[in-house]
Amino acid sequence: MGRERRARGRTLTVGVLVMAVAGAGFGLYWFQPWKLWQDETVQEALPVTVDASKTPAEAPSSRKPSPPAPAGSVTLARGELISHEHETSGTVRLLRLADGTHTVRLENLDTSNGPDLRVWLTDAPVREGQAGWHVFDDGKYVSLGKLKGNKGSQNYALPEGVDSARYSSVSIWCDRFDVSFGAAELART
Repeated sequence: MGRERRARGRTLTVGVLVMAVAGAGFGLYWFQPWKLWQDETVQEALPVTVDASKTPAEAPSSRKPSPPAPAGSVTLARGELISHEHETSGTVRLLRLADGTHTVRLENLDTSNGPDLRVWLTDAPVREGQAGWHVFDDGKYVSLGKLKGNKGSQNYALPEGVDSARYSSVSIWCDRFDVSFGAAELART
């Protein structure tokens, strides 16, 4: 009887240890806590469009540096990021480029890094505090892709056919936990 109890005790202990290691591994994968201490800075220039009506000889050379502000781009709307789940700051601009395409530009972005962060163009109102954390997936939104870096200035092209006038805000959205890290109300200029 004593041996049988010890064998069951060891089996139980091994089972508990296996479950604890599996749980810790899953938790690390899901939450990715190390990202809180890792910053990724991305500095992109304003997007430059090439006039498709020009011949290749007339088109700007890829060897030349891009101009600081592309001719023909227009700021349609802008806003300042406010904090939600994580401290977030920076400016958001909605641009119409010379070729007619639209881009959301994040400038001087500063937020926490996190798992599965996206840039969303939404029709949701921007609310301060916890009231604004979960509203951006309630209405219409367009994912512009994964957040390239949690710091810096970056460009996110709107997919073809998206009517930018139907959207009024931008959110740095954590798709893993369905929460906004920060958002900006877009004021038309």
